[in-house]
Amino acid sequence: MSSFSLTILTPERSFFEGNVQKLVVRTATGDLGILARHEKYVAALSSGPIRLVLEDGTVRLAAISGGMIKVSPERTAILANAVEWSEEIDVARAKRSQEDALRRKESAKSLAEQQRAEAKLRRALNRLKVSGMKTQ
Repeated sequence: MSSFSLTILTPERSFFEGNVQKLVVRTATGDLGILARHEKYVAALSSGPIRLVLEDGTVRLAAISGGMIKVSPERTAILANAVEWSEEIDVARAKRSQEDALRRKESAKSLAEQQRAEAKLRRALNRLKVSGMKTQ
């Protein structure tokens, strides 16, 4: 299978740079699979899993908490708010974040506070889900 160049950047670091056979990300309209020579595409990314199939067939999973993707036939770039490999996720911290988000959601005094709490809850649930996902 052909491969293409993928770069994933966050404000803090260069998360991934290399060639992949396939990439699956979650956009605002649903999951999107990218293969080599994909047509040009730009989209907002939602909190969700990222699945990379590396050149050697190895599958890597990560959790992203929103960002943007830009695809061209030769390369793909992701600018992410935050992203971490599944095996790096601190499950205890993600559970604490989930509990905190639920408390904030219950005590929200405005729509904006409720929306922030819901976004925090989605991020925590995504991290928990990705930490338990299998690569096959």
